[in-house]
Amino acid sequence: MKLKFIKWLKAAGIRAIKTVAETAVATIGTSAVISQVDWKLVISASLLSGILSLLMSVKGLPEIKD
Repeated sequence: MKLKFIKWLKAAGIRAIKTVAETAVATIGTSAVISQVDWKLVISASLLSGILSLLMSVKGLPEIKD
């Protein structure tokens, strides 16, 4: 059981990190120039997407075979 949880945690963590990075890139890309980036918005949106990714991973991950 512990090994299964560790495998899930690793897969969910990797997926969440990728989601955070994708959200940050998309949010930064909405600004015309780098000086206009709202960094608070980028950070909050990225962290929220990472939390949501972890919550969605609870229902199952295709990377983990039963």
